Amino acid sequence: MNSNPQHHTSDECLDQACAWVARLRSEAMSNAEKREFATWLAATEAHRQAFDEVVELWGDLGALAHMPVDQLFPESVPSSPPQNSRETQKSREARKSRKAQSAMSANWGLPQWLIGGGLASCGAFLAVWIGLQWLGNGKIDQQIYTTQLGEIRTVSLADGSEIKLNSNSELRVNFSRKERQTQLLRGEAFFDVARQTARPFTVAAGSANIRVLGTEFNVELNPENTRVSVTEGKVSVSEAEKTPGLTPESVTLVKNQKVSVSTLGLTQIQHTSPEQATDWTRGILVFEKTPLKEALQELNRYLAVPVVAAPQVESRLVSGTFAVSDPDNTLEAITTALDLQQDHSNNNLTILSPKHN
Repeated sequence: MNSNPQHHTSDECLDQACAWVARLRSEAMSNAEKREFATWLAATEAHRQAFDEVVELWGDLGALAHMPVDQLFPESVPSSPPQNSRETQKSREARKSRKAQSAMSANWGLPQWLIGGGLASCGAFLAVWIGLQWLGNGKIDQQIYTTQLGEIRTVSLADGSEIKLNSNSELRVNFSRKERQTQLLRGEAFFDVARQTARPFTVAAGSANIRVLGTEFNVELNPENTRVSVTEGKVSVSEAEKTPGLTPESVTLVKNQKVSVSTLGLTQIQHTSPEQATDWTRGILVFEKTPLKEALQELNRYLAVPVVAAPQVESRLVSGTFAVSDPDNTLEAITTALDLQQDHSNNNLTILSPKHN
C-alpha cells in the first residue's frame, strides 16, 4: 500500500472525477446530482485538476459529444403542459427573474444550474461546456419540440426564454454562440424571449423571418400566410424569400401591432391586443368581426378533420368567444350563426357552404 497521503488523495480525486464523467454520460442525471457535481468541482483545486485530466484522457471531449444537452441542462427540458388559465403575477415575476439571471451568463451561455456556484473561472468546466456547445460545426445538437392535437405545451430554453406551443405544432431550436435560431415548422407559438444583445433571437416561419433581442410575440403559421403579433417590445419582420438582387420587404412592429406575411409580401400593419394575440394560451378563441376563412384557420388547430369555407362565404364575419376544449361545438355554433351547412362528403375535409333554399 502506498503510504504517501498526497498520492492517495490524488488517486481518490481521479476516481471521483472518473465517476462524475461516467454519470455525466449516463443520460440519467437528476438536477440534484448536477448541483452535487457543481459543488464537488468547486470544492478544491485538486478536484478541478483531476476532472481536467480525466476529460483529456477521454479524448479531448470527443467521448462526451453524444451526451444529450437537454439531460445535462434542465432549462432545455420542457415543463409540464400548462393549465389553460391566466398566468399569475407570481409566476410571471419568477420567469422575469430567470431571464435576468440568464443575462448574467450571456457572454458564455453558461447553464442556469451552474450560476451562483462560482465556477465561471474554472477552466476544466469551461472546456467541457464550450466543447459540448460548439462541437460539430459550432452548434448545439438540434432540438425539436412538438405538440399533439389538443395539447398545449410550454418549453423553457437554456437562455431563459420560454415558448408556448399551441395544439398540433412543431418547433425546431438551434442555438449557437453568436445567435439563437428557431423555426416554426407548423402550428402556432408564443415567444417570451430573454434579452441577450450579443445573441439575436430569430424565428423562421413560412414566408416570414422574425428577428428580436428580447420581447414577447405570437406567431401563427397558416397554409397561405404567417401572422405575427407583438405584445411587448419590438420585432423586425421581413419576407423570407425574394427575387435575387432585390431587398426583402420588412417592417418593425411594436406592442399591440400585427402583420401578415405571404408569398405576395407584407400586409399593412394592424392594431391588436395582448388578449387577442394570446387568447389560445388561456384556452379560448376570441373572434371580433374576423373573416370566416381566418377564423377557421385558427379552429383547425384543434379539429381532427379540417374545415374550409366555400369561396362565396369565406369573407363573412365571425364574432364570439369559444372554448378550444370543444372545437366541434365551436364549429356547430359558427355554422348556425352564419346560417351555413356542413358538407361531409369528403372524409378528410369539411366544407362550409350556404344553405340550399
